[in-house]
Amino acid sequence: MKQYVIDGLTLKDYTALKEYLDKYLESATIGGIYWLELDRDILTPEQAEHTDCSPHVFALMLEESYLSCELLVRIKTNIKCDCMGYATKQQRDWLVDWADAVLEKLSISV
Repeated sequence: MKQYVIDGLTLKDYTALKEYLDKYLESATIGGIYWLELDRDILTPEQAEHTDCSPHVFALMLEESYLSCELLVRIKTNIKCDCMGYATKQQRDWLVDWADAVLEKLSISV
């Protein structure tokens, strides 16, 4: 699985990130997993057409020492669809920018 991983988190960093993610993102049924919904303007044409599959999301996994952001665009309504797949360059850059902005906002430097 391709991922963007931010490691070297301290317990203070983990706590701040957990509070932020709990407040702003939807939690999955599995602990430590969060869904980050992609902005509609960065969806591929196929993803945009698949409104029944919306929202398209990235799965984020928070552990005490790292945050792992999968680079697979998922859907929550079905197990599989053609609109799922690895992030485009634009989607990948959007995810990295989002994660970096959260770290900056929370004054986390790794």
